[in-house]
Amino acid sequence: MSSPDDVVITGIGLLTSLGEGADANWEALCAFDAPTIDSERFAPYAVHPVPEVDWSRQIAKRGDQRQMEAWQRIGTYTAGLALEDAGIKGNEALCATMDLVVAAGGGERDVDVDTIILGRIAAGETDTGTIINEVLTSELRPTLFLAQLSNLLAGNISIVHKVTGSSRTFMGEEGSGISAIQSAAARIRSGQSTHLLVGGAYNTEHPDMLLSYELGRYLMRDPWRPVWQRARSEGGGVVTGSGGAFLTLESRAHAQARGARIYAAIGNVAADLGPTDSAETRKRLDRLAGEIAIADTDMIVSAASGSHARTADEKAFLSESLPDTPVRGVSTATGHLCEAQFPLAVALAALSLSKGEAIPVLDDSFEAKTSDAPKSIGVVTVGFDAAEGMAIVTKADGAGA
Repeated sequence: MSSPDDVVITGIGLLTSLGEGADANWEALCAFDAPTIDSERFAPYAVHPVPEVDWSRQIAKRGDQRQMEAWQRIGTYTAGLALEDAGIKGNEALCATMDLVVAAGGGERDVDVDTIILGRIAAGETDTGTIINEVLTSELRPTLFLAQLSNLLAGNISIVHKVTGSSRTFMGEEGSGISAIQSAAARIRSGQSTHLLVGGAYNTEHPDMLLSYELGRYLMRDPWRPVWQRARSEGGGVVTGSGGAFLTLESRAHAQARGARIYAAIGNVAADLGPTDSAETRKRLDRLAGEIAIADTDMIVSAASGSHARTADEKAFLSESLPDTPVRGVSTATGHLCEAQFPLAVALAALSLSKGEAIPVLDDSFEAKTSDAPKSIGVVTVGFDAAEGMAIVTKADGAGA
């Protein structure tokens, strides 16, 4: 039964290795045979790169483009796609009252400066404090620390797209994306917001981004394989991807009043964080599943990372607690987008429901075929290192759909 306070998705912005835009990503997913992978630049690690992008289509000023790091350009561009898809871009009245929730990382380091410091240490200099001070004061560009601020992605979206309602930024890898969606949906459901932009972005094509994963031994070193088949891979099983995912969310009443197309509705969103041993993780997953009644859905869209222990725990939960529900591990096609991972999974679930088609099998070693068009989809994210989240996305009904 629909309600005026329902949280509905009216705009989807996607930029992944599958392509640019909601339709391009859906078409590539339906025709998926092999991923777009770059195995050369960062060997022995593979990445899912974003395609060539004309940034000026969503970020008109060259000066704005230049002052953004790559992850900020990806996020600002993808946010523009979501606004455009919802028919809100350029509407000053709607943008001025639109709230913003962003999942963001800590920015990108200056690799050249890091290399200088490490080079001097490797050459035998031992006073690391002096080395760091000398190099930072002479080589580091003055704006770097400003460019590293996590809330600059939200700031750039506000500047470029004139989204100037309230703004909040979450940090914490997949956990930040889960919290962003949970907070955004709660604001609309409670009446605090009528329309809102939410999402995240990630640029894996930067050495320090890969380093942060590899320091924890998370990256896969073997040739690429689907996310469910990495349990015995050398390294940690994660193959990262660059990309962004943003959603325009509205109350159903707000969307209907302006005649907006509705992709789907977001129901309950549940999240947790705690000890990551298998027993405690399973307790939390079972509890979250019960909280939102995920067993009643027709399909599961999983954002599994491939991380050995965490993906094994997720796979066991899906097999044992939801044995009859078809699963789709979308990271097989896109790679792991860190902060943008949960928004991406929610977006793909909404596209599936709006198209009236199930996401096709991406790995027949674990995923079952289905010819039924889903009416509700459960979204599951088990973070590669920590955090778990689930959401229910349902088919839109009523006027405005």
